[in-house]
Order: sequence, then C-alpha cells, then structure tokens
Amino acid sequence: MGRVVVVSNRVAVPRRGEPAAGGLAVALKDVLKASGGLWFGWSGETRTEPSPEARRLRSGGIDYATIDIAEADHRGFYAGYSNNTLWPLFHFRLGLMEYDRGEAAAYRRVNREFARALMPLLGPNDTVWIHDYQLIPMAAELRALGAKQRIGFFLHIPFPPFAVLSALPDAERLLKDLLAYDLVGVQTKRDLSGLINSFQEGLGLSPDATGGVRGEVAGTMRRTQLSAHAIGIDTRGFATIARKAAYAPDTQRLIASMGDRSLIVGAERLDYTKGLPHRMRGFAALLANFPEHLNRVTYLQVAARSRNEVASYRNLRRELDQLAGRINGDYAEFDWTPVRYVARAVARDTLAGFYRVARVGLVTPLRDGMNLVAKEYVAAQDPEDPGVLILSQFAGAAESMEGALLVNPLDAVAVAEQLDRALKMPLGERKERWESMMRSLEEQTATRWAESFLAELEELPLPEQDLLWASPTRN
Repeated sequence: MGRVVVVSNRVAVPRRGEPAAGGLAVALKDVLKASGGLWFGWSGETRTEPSPEARRLRSGGIDYATIDIAEADHRGFYAGYSNNTLWPLFHFRLGLMEYDRGEAAAYRRVNREFARALMPLLGPNDTVWIHDYQLIPMAAELRALGAKQRIGFFLHIPFPPFAVLSALPDAERLLKDLLAYDLVGVQTKRDLSGLINSFQEGLGLSPDATGGVRGEVAGTMRRTQLSAHAIGIDTRGFATIARKAAYAPDTQRLIASMGDRSLIVGAERLDYTKGLPHRMRGFAALLANFPEHLNRVTYLQVAARSRNEVASYRNLRRELDQLAGRINGDYAEFDWTPVRYVARAVARDTLAGFYRVARVGLVTPLRDGMNLVAKEYVAAQDPEDPGVLILSQFAGAAESMEGALLVNPLDAVAVAEQLDRALKMPLGERKERWESMMRSLEEQTATRWAESFLAELEELPLPEQDLLWASPTRN
C-alpha cells in the first residue's frame, strides 16, 4: 500500500499543552505513520477568501496540511448545512432539520475548495480516506479535477433509510456524490441497510452479489463497494488510563463525597441526539418508583457544551438545567444531592477514573452511529468488581455489546427498571456480562477498524479499471 491521505473537517494537529488524543485519532495517526501519510483538513480559522493553498507542517512522523475557509461560506457550510440540515436528518430528527439553498451551495463550495487544495498534494499511488458528513461531495469534486486514486469514505454517524433521507430536497444528488467513492463505510449493519435502501429507493440501484452498486459519475460508470466497519477504542490503553486515574485526586475527591452511595455516571457532548432529558426523567422515575434508592445513589451527568450558536442546543441546555433543578428540589436531603450536573468539559483521563468507580454507566442516546463512551465505560472497569452498562437500543454499540442492559430511552419507567436491576445486580452476573463485552472490545479496537477499512479499500480495483465493464454492452 502507498501513502494514506486522511481527510477530515478538522485536523488533529498536535499542540503543546492540549490533552492526549482519543483512540480514534491515535488509530488514524498510527496508519499515517506506517504509510508516511498526510492528514488534510480545515485549520479552524476563517478568512475573507479561501486559502489559495494548504499550509504544511510535520510532527511526530506525520505530515499535516490545513486550509482556512472563507468567512462568507463557513456558517452555511458548518453551522448551516452540515449541522442544521444533515446532522438532524441523519439522526432521524426531521422536526429539527432546516434547509436553505444558500447554505447548501456554501456546503458544496467548501467541498470544492477542499478538493482544489488537496489535489496538488496527491501522488498517483496515494489512497485517500475521507471522513464524515461534512465532506460527502468531496470525492466527486476530486474526480472532476481528474483524481484517479482509490478514494474511501467513512460515515461516523447513522445513515437513514430513504423514507427519512428523502426529506432532504437534494437527497438524490447527495447519493450520487457517494458513487464517486470506491468504498463507502458505515458503522453497523443497521446503517448499511439504511444506505442500501437509500440507493435502491432513491436512485434505483441495488447491490450486486458482493455488496457494490454501479452508477454513473461524470459520464463514466463506476462501482462503489458498501460495507460496515464498527469503530472501536484503544481498549487496553484506556483500561490503563482508568486504572491509574482511580487513584488521582479528582477521583478520590469524588469517592469521598459519595460516602457509601452508588454512583451512576453519564458523559456526553451536549446534543439533542444523546437523550439527556430522557435520561434525567428515567433517573427521576427510579427515585419515584423505587424509593429504596433514595439517599443511596447519585447520578453524575457531564454534558460539555457544544454548538452554542444553534438555538436547539441553547434550548436543550435550559431544559436540562430545569430538569436537574426539579429533581434535586423534589428529592434532595440536606446531605444528599441526587443529580450532579456538570455543563462543561471534563478531561478524558478524569472521566476514565469516574467510570471506573461508577456502579452504573448510563448511555442512552436517541440515535447514535456507535457511541464510544459505552465502550470506554466497559474498558475502564475493575475486573474484580465491574459496574453495569445500561445502553440505548438505538446506539450502534448495542449491535455488539450483548452484556449491556438494553433499553428504549423514550420509556422513562423502563430506564428506571433497568437502573434498579443494575444497582441490585450480584457480582457474578456483573462479571459475566463485563467479561463478554471486554472480549469483544479487545478484538474490535480502533486500530483494527482502520486497518480493516483500508485493507478492503486496497483490494478494490483502481477507478480506471472500472472502464473495463463500463461499455454499453455491460450496462
């Protein structure tokens, strides 16, 4: 395999004083180091005009290249089409989806600028790996500029069936953009079904016997392979972090403040897809329906703020503030606060320590591509006294984490019942459930995810070879 070129909206350029990267970034960096690769994307800065060319730097054996985005396009591309249109759509939240033609045009202009800036940096034997919903059209833009390299795409969020995707006014165009890739990967079998259904219903294309669809891109017939590759974490690395963090000052302070109470922990980015209000209502139902847990359990929810410029996120924060206050007002004692709600980021190492000492990990998104918090919670546990994972059936992680207690987060009483079960679960069952999940996590790591995707991409024929079957007699 030649050089790997990773493309993402933001680039994980190492900066002094910043916390260590998570498992996904580590896995990508390992692949880039092995191939002498390049990581390309947005610098995080805007300017009056887009960058005429990428800025280059080298760090830790990896080349990085970044560009600035034009101020006039940034809001339409990022807060607009990417996060006000595609994000709610792909998470099945049509009521929150907004569409604006100007923002859709900005989205495509930024993808075009990405392609123009990357094209001069590519060698003929490079393999390009583009990531996530912000950059779906980028391969089509690269092909329009003459790119012949293998190009893969991985979607980190869910992919909906066409009954949902068709709410997007330019849904068919977005599907045609995906045909410019040699390989399109999603997280789970469920997302793969949604992707296949969208091609079937939206473009009339059905997969062949080996899972590929054939369609026209810029007048040329091509084949695009569709497959599922579940992301993992650096399981052993995170377990080591958690083991050490259990003795760190922050974790010891938390333990001291708890007394002999059990800890339920949740840690998410503040986002309406994560089901945070539903989670709090489930905890309130626990206190209402199972009074034996009063003053015996504390729920710590970390919800780091994100996308404050979007009204739906500001509304979500107000709702969580009100719910936490109401629960504490209804149930608190002078020496016990049922809900500890932290609306800011907490260091990953600190969270690892919190996970390790928590009796229950509560991870209940309304829809999630995978959810690595669930995997980190399991990896963090003490093998001799593990906690219990309660996981939404709508998280991609539910497909492989059979030891979790699955729940529909829309049913507050069901969440309460599973919380009661988890808090009362005997050690033998806890260990059995944890061991089954840990075995899966040790096999399904972030590094193996990256290697398996790239291996499948490398096995596919180069794009120009598609011309061998693109004649009229074969269509």
